[in-house]
This record gives sequence, structure tokens and C-alpha cells, in this order.
Amino acid sequence: MPDFCEMPASNATTAEIADILRTSRTIAVVGLSDKPERDSHHVAAYLQQQGYRIIPVNPAVSTVLGEKSYARLEDVPEKIDVVDVFRKADAVPEVVDAAIAVGAKVVWLQEGIVHNAAAEKARAAGLRVVQSRCMLKEHLKLKATEK
Repeated sequence: MPDFCEMPASNATTAEIADILRTSRTIAVVGLSDKPERDSHHVAAYLQQQGYRIIPVNPAVSTVLGEKSYARLEDVPEKIDVVDVFRKADAVPEVVDAAIAVGAKVVWLQEGIVHNAAAEKARAAGLRVVQSRCMLKEHLKLKATEK
């Protein structure tokens, strides 16, 4: 079975996820759709409403959620804290390479997305990695614990 079909070999802890959500400000959303019914749009809109700066990364759209979209992570002209990935697992190695190249701090693979080899490469380059978790759900959990 290919590596990207497996369960996460290792993953960020609940405390690490909370720290990522508390300290990150700028999130590049790879695969962000301009269609409101898509999960990527729903999650990014929620995060934007919570005060995060959302940067769409999708070559097929020009703007999403009022923000200019970029074709590639390498085209984004500002510092990226989190690369939030809404792409199939086989696209993850290329996204991780780009995240490393642009100096992102975190690679976050949304629910159902796992690629252990790419995750290890990201960790070896000093990035934090979250696999198969939803940023919206994790943010809601964090808010609930902080009340």
C-alpha cells in the first residue's frame, strides 16, 4: 500500500495544535475553492472570520473571500505561518517542498489527507506537521477549552 494511504505515523499533539492555532496569523490555503459549498471555502471563511489572514493558493481562481489568489506558494509575496492543504495526498510532496522553500512554519493536512514521507521531510526541515485534522474543528475545540 502506498505511504499516502496510511494512517499518520506521527502527528502533532493537542497542545502543539493549540499552540499553532494561537501563534499563527497567516494561512495559505492550497486548493481553496471559490465555491461556497466546498469544505475548503467553508473552513477558510471561518478562519478568516476568526481573524486569521487567509491567502488563497489556487491557479484556477483569481480571488476568493475577497483575497487575491496565487497560482503557487512560491508566488505569495508575504510570510506564511501555516500551509493548509486541501489537495489529494499524491499532491502533498510538491506542496511540502514549496512550503519548505517559502519558509512556512507549519504544514497542515486537512481531514483524510495523510502522507507520512512528506510529513517526515517537512519535520526534518524544521516545520511542524498536522495530518488528517480539520483546522475549523480544532479551532472550535480550542475555543471551547478556553471559555
